Amino acid sequence: MSSAHDPAPSSAPVDTMSIDAAPSGPLSADPASDAPRFVDQLRRTATLAAPLVVGHVSTGLIGFVDAVIAGRHGTQTLAAVSIGTALFWMPLMVPMGTLMALPAAVSQDDGAGRPEAIGPRFRQALWLAAALGLAMWVFLSLIVYALPAMGIAPDIRPGAAAFVGGIRWGVPALALYLCMRYLCDGLHHTLPTMLLGFGGLLLLIPLGYGLTFGAWGLPELGPAGLGYASAATMWAQALVATAYLAHAPRFRALGLFARFEPPRWAPIRELLAVGLPIGLAWLMEGGLFIATALVIGRLGDVPAAAHQIAINVCSLCFMVPMALAEATTVRVGHARGRGDRDGLRRAAFAGYALTALTQLVSGGALWFGNEAIAGLYTEDVAVAGLAASLLLLAAAFQFPDGLQVLSAGALRGLQDTRAPLLIAAFAYWGVGMPLGAMLGLGVGDWVPAQGPWGMWLGLTAGLVVAAVLLGWRFLRRSSAMPLAVSGP
Repeated sequence: MSSAHDPAPSSAPVDTMSIDAAPSGPLSADPASDAPRFVDQLRRTATLAAPLVVGHVSTGLIGFVDAVIAGRHGTQTLAAVSIGTALFWMPLMVPMGTLMALPAAVSQDDGAGRPEAIGPRFRQALWLAAALGLAMWVFLSLIVYALPAMGIAPDIRPGAAAFVGGIRWGVPALALYLCMRYLCDGLHHTLPTMLLGFGGLLLLIPLGYGLTFGAWGLPELGPAGLGYASAATMWAQALVATAYLAHAPRFRALGLFARFEPPRWAPIRELLAVGLPIGLAWLMEGGLFIATALVIGRLGDVPAAAHQIAINVCSLCFMVPMALAEATTVRVGHARGRGDRDGLRRAAFAGYALTALTQLVSGGALWFGNEAIAGLYTEDVAVAGLAASLLLLAAAFQFPDGLQVLSAGALRGLQDTRAPLLIAAFAYWGVGMPLGAMLGLGVGDWVPAQGPWGMWLGLTAGLVVAAVLLGWRFLRRSSAMPLAVSGP
């Protein structure tokens, strides 16, 4: 992983978001982009992605910790946290994806030698993050009143509402933290993602356990305790990230917090133009899984709890290709900023190769270790047995899931986000959800209801379609890209 160089500060502050500013040299080099040897491409992507993998896996383990603590507290608690987690992650897809415009833009600024544009862009991104966090807080405050209309089992509703009521207090901090983390990632500095993700996990384990079970003198809050513990973890990560960016020498020349700037529509609109389609595409994919959880939640405690176990394991596995996709976004964006078409294609193909390898490993682990993995979450034999069978289906979609997220990451590096949104809408809601609902709930006497298994077959079909179409889109767009670019 290359280190950032501190360029000499400009004699006057630059208050512009124009990407046509005069180049002054990149902050981070990507020497392997010019190397023809494929092994160099693999090394470069792996080095950049490794801290992201650890950071994302740590974040995924937070969901694992929540599920294990909830499962040990009781099947009903686990089912409630399953529904509450689905309600939380559904709106989170939009700010997470929208703010992904920042690393792509920052990486392109860096590759084109425009460090003076990074500070103003980041400050406007913070305003956008704050607005998204507030909107998500409002959404979570209201969505719990819709649980009866969703058909969620009555005994699950109170716990789900309590979990959401607790975790919503952390979402403004989470949005700001994501903005700061994405800035670091876009500048090839991925170590903070690893350290802050792991640190959040270490904080959540004792706090979540104590507030759920009432240990060490803390009140026993059940599902609400996990929500409040998660919110506290988000605030801790945001505060530490702020202190780091404000004092780290490698960011000093960028003047990230050098002055206060009111929100300005033009730069925020640029971020929204690229990022909002990403956020909506993530919502399409995440919404497919979340809608599946809500439909299964109508079937009772055991299916809801089993689904939560299986989807939590899949989410943990997904952290690895997601990290590789983010590294690929940065490398492709950096090469695009230089006008290096061959370099960006080499970087993307390295990402594809590493993703295929990691998904082969995760698929094998789920296939051969499904029963042992399910047993880690619960002692309920019925829940564990159903979860183990769902993990077999999860093993089958590891490969298409990894390829679709890597293709989407490569397209983000090209700042091509609108067509992937349409692809996501078709794959997940034109194919995946209708097929899953038909197989899961049945269609009269024609198609017998398969329950959770049918819903998961629909998930698999949607991911396969997305993987094929997004991969084809990247190959087509990258081969037609001109050697010189002038803007996003």
